[in-house]
Amino acid sequence: LESPMSVPCKNIYESPLSTVQHCHDGEQSIDMNRLFSDVDFKAPCHFIDYAVLSPNSSIGRHQHGNNEEIYLILEGSGCMTMDEHVFPVKAGDVIVNKAGGVHSLINDSNACLKIFVVEIECIKKNEASFQ
Repeated sequence: LESPMSVPCKNIYESPLSTVQHCHDGEQSIDMNRLFSDVDFKAPCHFIDYAVLSPNSSIGRHQHGNNEEIYLILEGSGCMTMDEHVFPVKAGDVIVNKAGGVHSLINDSNACLKIFVVEIECIKKNEASFQ
C-alpha cells in the first residue's frame, strides 16, 4: 500500500480545522481547512476547502473576479444569496458561483452547516494545456 503522504489524499474529518473570524465580513467565525491549494494542481484550481459554519455564522457577501466557486453542501442547511437571488440550501445541493457574481452563505439553522468549496480559474476550454 502507498504511504498516505505520497498520494494527494486527505480526509476532511481527520484534518485539523482553523478558525476564521468574519470570513468575507460575515457574522461570527467559521472553522475551515484548506485541503489543497494552487501549488497542488497543474489545472487552474485555486483551492479545495472544507468548512463548518456554526449556527448563525456566515460567509459574507463578496464578489470574485475571473474564477468560479463550487459549493457542495455536505450537511445541514442554510440560506444562499447569489446576486439578487436568495434561496434555501440543504445537504446534497451543489451551487456554482459564477465569475463576477456576488454571493454569500448564512447558516440560519440550529445545527452546523458543513460545506466543500472548490475555486477554479476561468480559462477558455480550448486554451487549456496541463502538461
